[in-house]
Amino acid sequence: MATKKEKPLHSLIAGATAGAVEAFVTYPTEFVKTRSQFSGKRESPITIIRETLRSHGVRGLYAGCTALVVGNATKAGVRFVSYDHFKHILADEQGKVSPPRSLLAGLGAGMMEAIFAVTPSETIKTKLIDDAKRPTPQYRGLAHGTVMIVRQEGLRGIYRGLFPVMMRQGANSAIRFTTYNTLKQFVQSRTRAGSTLPTSVTFGIGAIAGLVTVYTTMPLDVIKTRMQSLGASAQYRNSFHCAYRIFTEEGLRRFWTGTTPRLVRLILSGGIVFTIYEKTIAIIGGRENPAPAS
Repeated sequence: MATKKEKPLHSLIAGATAGAVEAFVTYPTEFVKTRSQFSGKRESPITIIRETLRSHGVRGLYAGCTALVVGNATKAGVRFVSYDHFKHILADEQGKVSPPRSLLAGLGAGMMEAIFAVTPSETIKTKLIDDAKRPTPQYRGLAHGTVMIVRQEGLRGIYRGLFPVMMRQGANSAIRFTTYNTLKQFVQSRTRAGSTLPTSVTFGIGAIAGLVTVYTTMPLDVIKTRMQSLGASAQYRNSFHCAYRIFTEEGLRRFWTGTTPRLVRLILSGGIVFTIYEKTIAIIGGRENPAPAS
């Protein structure tokens, strides 16, 4: 069955909407994951939540949230537009996209989102979270934090960790889109032609895609967090040096630190993003019928 092409503007709107909603709903899990990955003493998710609530209240679990919501909306918009563009370039004459080509399209989409959205927003978010655990935080919010980071470190300060982010986002999108589209095509092949999948099925397929993504890309996420922390420039020469130090000083298992909160987030994220994206595209009529094969 040929794939239907999303209109670029509508794909951008649907992706950005899905990304913003997903980021806000799942942010506390992102906060806990990021805090658990900083170097220093190991803390369980429950301990981090308890101490944050005691020290800063519920608002403490949303430190750096604005940066992620804005960044996630931009990221998801760029991701879906890029993926759709690459997917249709790589489609065969019947408009079908094989799993290997879907993997390649997802990789390209991940690289685009890493450069244009993820690295700046996640660097700022990570620094805000790292700063928030100090007795006297120096950043008063997203705008103030961004200005201070740029003033202190230059533009390089918000692009720190670009390489691991590109690797992580490329792997994330490649695995997530390929898993989602493979499962979606499998389910659609066993339903009535032309029928729309129920929301629960779309959510379930997206959740499975998130599950697969977490376990395969977790080491890249840990390296990314370390490279974007406040003291990274003094501790690590580059991403490879960071990975080497984590492995030799903290052990292999440290690369999967924060798996539980990230797992919760990406399972919810996969379900929320794909469900809202599909619903938004349907509401705004953003899907074109595929051109007939010549």
